[in-house]
Amino acid sequence: MPSNDKPVPRILQQQPERDSDHEQQQSGSSDFQPKAADKGDKQMGEGSYEATRDYQKDIEEYLKNADIEADAKAAKPRSQQEARELDEAEKEGRSHSKGEH
Repeated sequence: MPSNDKPVPRILQQQPERDSDHEQQQSGSSDFQPKAADKGDKQMGEGSYEATRDYQKDIEEYLKNADIEADAKAAKPRSQQEARELDEAEKEGRSHSKGEH
């Protein structure tokens, strides 16, 4: 482009409203699902405040009522082979992470 030519500004077009805006298409599907607001209930997504509160409440209940020592003992490897397999799986998982290796 010659230096005396000014760039032409891009004009962004507004998409027209579609009849299906009150519905949402589920990924990988040709079926439209009604939005949560249309169903009358609130749908919470990943990382919602409500889910976080429920999780924290469940953890507190577990820590109050569970026999953590017994759970830890039950989670130990039952054999040397199982211990090696767990170590290998951990190394494999760490090799894919960005964190500590």
